[in-house]
Amino acid sequence: MIQQTIYITQVDAEKLRDLLREAELGGYRGSSYLKQLKDELQRAIIVEPQQVPADVITMRSTALLKDIEAGEEMTYTLVFPEDADPGQGRISVMAPIGTGMLGVKAGETFEWETPSGKRTIRVEKILFQPEASGDFS
Repeated sequence: MIQQTIYITQVDAEKLRDLLREAELGGYRGSSYLKQLKDELQRAIIVEPQQVPADVITMRSTALLKDIEAGEEMTYTLVFPEDADPGQGRISVMAPIGTGMLGVKAGETFEWETPSGKRTIRVEKILFQPEASGDFS
């Protein structure tokens, strides 16, 4: 699969870099999840919050996703680890699906590694994006 361009706001990128530094000092050191998140940050186009396209998943965005193979739809909000609650649909950016969601546009796909194998997920729709509603923090 060709990696599409992803967008991350400057504010989110700074918070994510801080998160990575803290995680590397703790129990996540050497984790493949950290490497994936680092890779996403390195390949991302970093933009000011006011410039991020409204159809991109940013931190605190809620998106309708579809598992291409299973046809299953799911709604998730991308959050920082301290706000994660999978039972409430709040997925940590440190989780594989969260890392995959980050910076992806509506209509695009990403892959998510699960215990049963790789899944292809399509972003059907951005239901809420903080920046689009004027929240640039």
